[in-house]
Amino acid sequence: MKIAFTAKGPNWNSKIDPRFGRTEYLLVYDTSTEELKSIDNRDIENEAHGAGPKTAGLIYESEAEVIITGNGPGENAARALEKAGVKIYTGAEKMKIKEALEAFNNNQLKEYN
Repeated sequence: MKIAFTAKGPNWNSKIDPRFGRTEYLLVYDTSTEELKSIDNRDIENEAHGAGPKTAGLIYESEAEVIITGNGPGENAARALEKAGVKIYTGAEKMKIKEALEAFNNNQLKEYN
């Protein structure tokens, strides 16, 4: 399974970015290979509109089945992720990536509806 995280940096010790659409990085962890891939999303700051759906598109392209974030996506991005079958989990805004993965594995995050 691939799990994506909104992040403020490119590695395990980075903090979760509470923003969804304008997250600085997306980190994608592949549970089968234990590989962590970083996707630089800082160019999204220059977008006037549609940041959420564009970030959702990157998540879809990464083949992630789960996204872990702070506050959750906006309505349009949430719909796009739902149609793609990606589950959204929130409540990790004060955690580092590694802590958020542990919280997810222990069912401590809230599934976004």
